[in-house]
Amino acid sequence: MSTVHEILCKLSLEGEHSTPPSAYGSAKAYNNFDPEQDALNIEMAIKTKGVDEITTVDILTNHSNARRQDIAFTYQRRTKKELVSALKLALSVALGLLKTPAQYDASELKASMKGLGTDEDSLIEIICSTTNQELQEINRVYKEMYKTDLEKDIISDTSGDFCKLMVALAKGRRAEDGSVIDYELIEQDAQDLYDAGVKRKGTDVPKWISIMTKRNQYHFGGVSSHKNELF
Repeated sequence: MSTVHEILCKLSLEGEHSTPPSAYGSAKAYNNFDPEQDALNIEMAIKTKGVDEITTVDILTNHSNARRQDIAFTYQRRTKKELVSALKLALSVALGLLKTPAQYDASELKASMKGLGTDEDSLIEIICSTTNQELQEINRVYKEMYKTDLEKDIISDTSGDFCKLMVALAKGRRAEDGSVIDYELIEQDAQDLYDAGVKRKGTDVPKWISIMTKRNQYHFGGVSSHKNELF
């Protein structure tokens, strides 16, 4: 079965879809041709998890170009979206389901740093929500897919303290064992963060990054509680 991408390459659905279908000239007559129903069926097929390619292929390959333009026009009128754009988006989602978690995260990280500007929210969400083991696998897969290190791309696309923080986190060296809580270390970290920030003029960023990228969430829960006693 061809993918939606291959379908788009083979079928002539490009062009200005805001143009009424009558402008495309005569079309081959098909019995019971119903662009409204076809557009609805494609809409439902796109919304299906993984994309219902069989329905999409069946509709688009069994009509002439003029009829496909009619369907595309009707689809845009119904959904306020171009059919080509909708299919491309649906395809990217469907292909995402075929990737391993590491491959998907690697591609999302690459996309967040592609072009002008950086999607910092996506960068933070992926790097901060994955385990050390997952980050190590993401780093391996990222280099395999893009022939460069994730760290290098982060450095080239971000700057300042944010860059330092993301690079440190991406190494995946945070403590993950929450079964034992070191109260002495919690007290020391709380004091160090206070001394490195509030107590001094300016912030000792390296100290903050060092602590924030090595401790686990359970530890920070204790640091946060202890911090209230200092601030």
